[in-house]
Amino acid sequence: MLVGGVVLIALAAVAVMVWTWPGSVHEVAEDAGLAQTDVQYVSATVTGTQTTTCDATVEDTLADGTQPSTVTCLKVAAHVTSGSRAGADISVYATASVTAADVPVGTRIVVERYPAADGQAETWAWSDFRRTVPLGTLGLAFLLVAGLVGGWRGLRAVLGLAIALVVLWVYLLPALITGQPAMAASLAASVAIMVVVAYLTHGPSLRTTTALVGTVAGLLLIAGIGALATYAAHINPVAGEEDYRLAGMLGDDGVARLRGVFLASIVLAGLGVLNDVTITQASAVGELADAAPRAGFTALFTGGMRIGRDHLASTVYTIAFAYAGAALPVLLMLQLYELPLGQTLGQGVFAQEIVRTAAGAIGLLLAIPATTAIAAAVEVRSRPRPAASAARSGQGTA
Repeated sequence: MLVGGVVLIALAAVAVMVWTWPGSVHEVAEDAGLAQTDVQYVSATVTGTQTTTCDATVEDTLADGTQPSTVTCLKVAAHVTSGSRAGADISVYATASVTAADVPVGTRIVVERYPAADGQAETWAWSDFRRTVPLGTLGLAFLLVAGLVGGWRGLRAVLGLAIALVVLWVYLLPALITGQPAMAASLAASVAIMVVVAYLTHGPSLRTTTALVGTVAGLLLIAGIGALATYAAHINPVAGEEDYRLAGMLGDDGVARLRGVFLASIVLAGLGVLNDVTITQASAVGELADAAPRAGFTALFTGGMRIGRDHLASTVYTIAFAYAGAALPVLLMLQLYELPLGQTLGQGVFAQEIVRTAAGAIGLLLAIPATTAIAAAVEVRSRPRPAASAARSGQGTA
């Protein structure tokens, strides 16, 4: 029954993904005026820096609202090392947060090249630092540690993570951009990810299947609670400058699409921790059943819930502090504005985080007893029946 249920769930997820398969993201980008095919991003090496003065812009407005006429800026000389203009020596102005100490000679950076067109000369602009080597080294270190500590299971987990990122990048993000039903797309992507990752990492077994059923139940709870809380609390999906920009890029119905994006973020935020809890509960109940082969459903459920409560306490803290860490700059700004705590928590971005955290935590709370009950029932039902065992024993003796 469990395997059949998972198969049906997986087929439903595939069907929804086919139904909501995204259209062209490029068309949306063109409509928003973002598709600049002539811009080239090339590598360069810093050959020198010079501190100078530049005309101030709106971004240079001071905290008291005044705007200076000029500001100090950093001019960076660089040698282009890739692209059609490799070998050229150029100069660009770095962003305001970059200092001369950040870009010593030899630093690898990325610059933007705008070819000459419509009577305008070729233009170069600062883009970012080239981080390929340090990030690649960090990724290899992560892969090495996963292999050394987790063995083949650790490496399979990393492979599952890569598959999850591909699903998000190829399917879910384009679906949200092109206006597909956000809740359906996010649930389908989450189920597809968990089916592949769970069996790839933990192997095909009744315990893995039990955890998958618990995970899907938890995802549905999180989605439903998140949608209800979003409606009841009048959550505005446009809570910051980036939200306003994204809403404008998505077209006339950009605000409506952002509501879907917010609901999708609730589902994705609870996915990783939810799977961790359900896998742990299924394994814990299985170990209890192995240690006490005659334990009944009640004993297995009670023992599993004792473990689940301990795990739950640390998991809820993990969720809350993960969000707090991500919102730390905003928290610091609110401290400076000295706003009352109650008023602060009810404002846009914090109201969003409260709904996202609470919906995930409630779904997590309810998924633990659900998974524990399913796992206990599976362990009891999968044992050989005493009557059948006795009959087989009698036949063997005769």
